[in-house]
Amino acid sequence: MSLFFNRIFSATSGVALILAVSACSSEQQAQSAPPPPEVVVAQIEQRPVELSSTLPGRTTAAQVAEVRPQVSGIIKERLFEEGDDVKAGQALYQIDSAPYVAAVASAQAALSRAQGLAVAAENRRKRFSTLVESKAVSRQNYDDAVAAANQTKADVDATRAALKSAQIELDRTTITASIDGKIGRSFVTTGALVTAGQPQELATINSLDPIYVDITQSSAELLRWKRMQQNGELQTDGNANLSVSLTLEDDSAYEHKGKIALTEVSVDPSTGSVTLRAVFPNPDNLLLPGMFVRARVSEGVRKDAVLVTQKAVNRNPKGEGIVYLVDKDNKTEPRMVRTERAIGDQWLVTDGLADGERIVIEGFQRFRPGDTITPVDITYTAEAAPSTAANSSSKGMN
Repeated sequence: MSLFFNRIFSATSGVALILAVSACSSEQQAQSAPPPPEVVVAQIEQRPVELSSTLPGRTTAAQVAEVRPQVSGIIKERLFEEGDDVKAGQALYQIDSAPYVAAVASAQAALSRAQGLAVAAENRRKRFSTLVESKAVSRQNYDDAVAAANQTKADVDATRAALKSAQIELDRTTITASIDGKIGRSFVTTGALVTAGQPQELATINSLDPIYVDITQSSAELLRWKRMQQNGELQTDGNANLSVSLTLEDDSAYEHKGKIALTEVSVDPSTGSVTLRAVFPNPDNLLLPGMFVRARVSEGVRKDAVLVTQKAVNRNPKGEGIVYLVDKDNKTEPRMVRTERAIGDQWLVTDGLADGERIVIEGFQRFRPGDTITPVDITYTAEAAPSTAANSSSKGMN
C-alpha cells in the first residue's frame, strides 16, 4: 500500500515538474521573441502641384524681310554695316539713279506740254461757247472745241501719272528697310548689277524682339491638356495662356518667360503632332533664329494631387504600381496604385491613395504583407515641383 502511494506521488511530481518546465520555457520564449521590425512610414498629404511638360522647340524670327531691288541698275553704294540694327525706312543700298532722273525730267516736260495744250484748248472752248449762241460758229465747230478741251485734260492726267511713276522709280533707286530689326550679311557688293524682282535677295532683316519659339506637341497630349482644363482638373490663369520657360543649347536657363500665343489648327499627318508657338521677349538678342531649345510648358495646377517618393512604389511582373499601407493596428497590406508621371524623384499618383493614409517608405525587406511593424514616422514633404517629363515620356500609366 505504501509502495502504491509512493508511485502516485512520484507520477504527480513528474507531471508537476513537466508543467513547471514547460511554463518556464514559454515564459522565456515570450521574453526572447523579437519586437515587430522598425519600418520607415510617411503620411500622404494632398497638395496643389504645378504640372508641366518639356518639349523640343526651335526659335523663329517674329518678322523676316528679304531685301530685293524693285528697279534695275548698278549698285553704287552700300549704306549699312553688316549685322547692324536698322529701322524701317533706313537707306540700305543706292542704285545708279541717272537714268531715272532723266526719265523724271522727260515726264515733267511732257506734263508741261500737255498742260499748255490743255489751257489753249479750254480757252478755245470758252470762246466758241459764246459765239455758238450768236451763231457766229457752227454747232459742229463748238462740239469739236469741247472734245479737244476734254482730250487735252485727259492728256494732262496721263502725263501727270507718268511723271508720278517715273518719280516712284527714281525713289526706288534708294533701297530702304521695310521693318525694324537686325540685318545680316550682304549678298552683293558695290558695282553689282541688280534687276527688279530677282530671286536672290540682297540681304535679310530679322525682327528678334520679341521672338517666336515653335514647339512640337503630340495631338493626343494636346487633347489630354484640353480635357483636363475643361473638367477642372487643371487650373490655369484667367487668360488660359500657358507659361513657358526655356533651356538653351548649353543647358543654361533663359531668364525671360514666354506665353503660348498660337496653337496650329492642323495636325501633321506624318508625325501626329501639333505646333505650338510661344512668344518670348528678347531684349539682348540672345535668341537667334534657328536655335534649338527645350521648352518647359506649364500645363496648369492640379489641386489635391498626391505625390509619392519613387522608392515607395514597387512594381509587379505586369509593371503595375504597388505600395504598402500601414493601418491603425500597424499592419501592412499591399495596395495597387496608378502613377501618371514622374515629377523629380516622385510619382504623381492619380488612383489608389487618399489623404491621411500611411505608406511604407523604407524597410521593405524587414516584413511580409500582413505583418505587424513598428512604424518610424517621418515628415514626408512632397514638393510641388514642376514636371520635367520630356513630352510626357516618363509617364507610368499603371
